[in-house]
Amino acid sequence: MEINRLLSTGILAVGMAWIGHSCFAATAAPGMAPNGGGVRPANAKLIASLASRLAAHGATPLGWSARGELLIASRTGQTRQLSLLTDTAGSAHVRQRPLSFFHNPIRDGAFSPNPWLDEFLFTKNRDGRANYRLYVQSTGSRHASALTAAKNDVRDAVWSNSGKQLAFAAHTRDGESVELMAPEARAVARVVVAGSDAYPVPLDWSPGDRRLLVRSTLADGEIRLYTIDIASGQRRDITAPHNRAAIPEARFSRDGLGVYLITADGANYRGLHYVDLATGRQSLVAPGDGGDVERFALSRDGRRLAYTQIEGDGDRLRVVDLGKHRELPLPPLPSVGRVESLHFDPAGRRLAFAFSAPNRPRNAFVIDLTGERLEAWTHNELGAVSAAEFIAPRLTRFPTFDSVDGRSRQLPVYLYEPAGAGKHPALILFHAGAEGDFRPEFNPWIQFVVHDLGYAVVAPNLRGSSGFGAGYAALGEGWRRADVLKDIGALLVWLQRQPGIDAHRVVVAGRGYGGYLALMAAVDYSARLRGVVDFGGMTDLPTYLDDLRPPWQAIARSRFGDERDPGVRLFLRDLSPLALADRITVPALIAHGRNDRRVNVSQSMQMADLLRSRHVRVRVMIARHEGRRLRRQADRIAFYTKFARFLDKVR
Repeated sequence: MEINRLLSTGILAVGMAWIGHSCFAATAAPGMAPNGGGVRPANAKLIASLASRLAAHGATPLGWSARGELLIASRTGQTRQLSLLTDTAGSAHVRQRPLSFFHNPIRDGAFSPNPWLDEFLFTKNRDGRANYRLYVQSTGSRHASALTAAKNDVRDAVWSNSGKQLAFAAHTRDGESVELMAPEARAVARVVVAGSDAYPVPLDWSPGDRRLLVRSTLADGEIRLYTIDIASGQRRDITAPHNRAAIPEARFSRDGLGVYLITADGANYRGLHYVDLATGRQSLVAPGDGGDVERFALSRDGRRLAYTQIEGDGDRLRVVDLGKHRELPLPPLPSVGRVESLHFDPAGRRLAFAFSAPNRPRNAFVIDLTGERLEAWTHNELGAVSAAEFIAPRLTRFPTFDSVDGRSRQLPVYLYEPAGAGKHPALILFHAGAEGDFRPEFNPWIQFVVHDLGYAVVAPNLRGSSGFGAGYAALGEGWRRADVLKDIGALLVWLQRQPGIDAHRVVVAGRGYGGYLALMAAVDYSARLRGVVDFGGMTDLPTYLDDLRPPWQAIARSRFGDERDPGVRLFLRDLSPLALADRITVPALIAHGRNDRRVNVSQSMQMADLLRSRHVRVRVMIARHEGRRLRRQADRIAFYTKFARFLDKVR
């Protein structure tokens, strides 16, 4: 169904950013009661509480300038923009100066390493559309110059060490490529890697800028890591043929003799490895003992290496002196939480990172490695909510249908429980991404649902989730995908035995893959549910796989199966909510970003039309200017307001 036709058939704008369609009564803007029956008037106090919680925002460091200033991304007004932090006399005197003022959100940014060029690059798109353009801007100017054409999609830009060149990945009509450009000369980009059956991404430049480190994902799921000689174009493979182990990060050592990379390399968890480029020998730098190594950073002089590793509910940060082969002492983190976006300053004496916790929004922190001091450089608050109100989740496990070593397999689940006595309705939240996982982090929406609406929130990591080892992730791939749906049934049975949960009042929800699981839960278990909320979920798996472009198509096929095989296609059809919609009988809220390039918005519209034709109560929201995620504050408030009203109605 086309959006233009929907607009001509009574669809109503919500908050000036959404297209709404419902078989409930007509709706009005967020916070306003609709005219007529069908949806009870919103509780103004609850909506005000939701808005105050969603007002909290975070800051993420993106790198340092040659002068020691820190570039950060944070929400300014409605969207994510860039700012500059300058430390004049300690963290109490850090000054923040906005650098960008765009209507559309910025995805990423990085300073030029050239001390004579006070420039930074960034990428942004238009209204959540698929194509991101690359821009460069001076810190002394509000004018940004576009470096790439609007018709191309650009991402993963990397400055050369001299700052004279840029490498970036581009998607054009001719396929995927890695291209080079000299921003100062504004020259036409030169293609160094091209191919229609691969997805190449530049990762790093060698010292002297003579070689480029590239990772390619092939159409059959093979992952290759190799170097490209800039002058000759000669390629040298680092990974062995037919490698399928993910390599989320890799960088040259600062002497150019080797490469550091994160991979599992046959182990259950990902570790940090070093490959000698002369001999090809690989050695383990940091093992993934009980948790994946997630990210790392090298100082510019190559003497220090920082990395994070999953440890329990949070991350552990480590910094190693590579010359002395010892771990440096670090000040304690503010609490157990997530550590992301690691960046050494040019001198290698300070390490910037983003830190967040369930009761702390993401802020930019800096460790002075010489004085072992930790300082917060941003101070984003919780909004109008007290930290004492935040409810910490409880990690527990529930038994599922199969067994391990003669005992029932136990799956991890986080449980947020309201403070009041008695039985509470439950909201099951499925995480996004078939390869993703749920980890406790700052989430004002969950806190609102528990504290203000009185729901218990249940966040499971079903089989196939990451973070629990390669063996656990493989349990939900290919022909075993149906086992994930059995896990949902086991979870519903387990909820019946929980004293604080009313198992007769359960709602399921999720985004992306989580939205797909929520719809499939409604297919298999409608009799046990009160409602389903889906944001951007796949409703027809074969069509979803058909429509994907590299590398997502190769990755998705490795996890779901190759829909080009007739037998696999039939299997996937039997696991698609659209083909089984006649079994859904509970009310549904279906939302989607109009410009989603992974899951086409038509998947949600077809699902809604089919449910409506079967007289199932459905509310549909299409975000005009959004894609895979809600990046504008007004759109987030509009969606979560509707979500809150839905939960209030079906409880």
